[in-house]
Amino acid sequence: MLLEVQNLTCNYGSVPALKDVSLTVEEGEVVALIGANGAGKSTLLRTISGLIHPMSGQVTFLSKRISHLAPHAVVRLGIAHVPEGRLVFAPMTVVDNLKMGAYRRKDQKQIKSDMERMFEYFPALEKRRKQLAGSLSGGEQQMLAVARALMVSPRLVLMDEPSMGLSPILVETVADIVVNMQRDGLSVLLVEQNAALALSVANKAYVLEIGRVVLEGDAKVVASDDRVRKAYLGG
Repeated sequence: MLLEVQNLTCNYGSVPALKDVSLTVEEGEVVALIGANGAGKSTLLRTISGLIHPMSGQVTFLSKRISHLAPHAVVRLGIAHVPEGRLVFAPMTVVDNLKMGAYRRKDQKQIKSDMERMFEYFPALEKRRKQLAGSLSGGEQQMLAVARALMVSPRLVLMDEPSMGLSPILVETVADIVVNMQRDGLSVLLVEQNAALALSVANKAYVLEIGRVVLEGDAKVVASDDRVRKAYLGG
């Protein structure tokens, strides 16, 4: 088991956000986490990445308990977080943003190789190597946020609302990015308001409602559930 969340309960500030949540991510698996705004999806990712510490329950990564660790320690273990809103380093160039993703790595030859691989992944970024991140389009900033996370050389990527604010064409690009990451052997935990997108690329899915998991299973089975179709898939 790559990631296991067990009976996680935590607050966001003073507000109860997660209540006894459990989920798993296997090696090479894409897991979708869907639900309405305020369901606790982002809080769960922030808890896994060490930005929030739970009141009870635990998070285990590669059989190591990590729910007490600081964010930098979680990153060092191989978990990268692509946050909601992208949060690129706006005053820095594309190249410097990518270098920030690799700031804890020492293998300079491999870092250089991985950076060139990011430009193969995202040709639009290759054309803008020296451009300031803040001047990129929304889609380009999303690509940069993903590429920066991949420069960590992670085993697991947490993606929080990667399609938010993007055009329909770029939403398809997000789907391709997730598929390519899985093809390269990465695991992905994908939080996404666009349930159709998330369920189309996922192997497994969980539905969160008011901080609780109310449905889980194979992504195709979850997508065919009447409750999910009515609430998240428009019919």
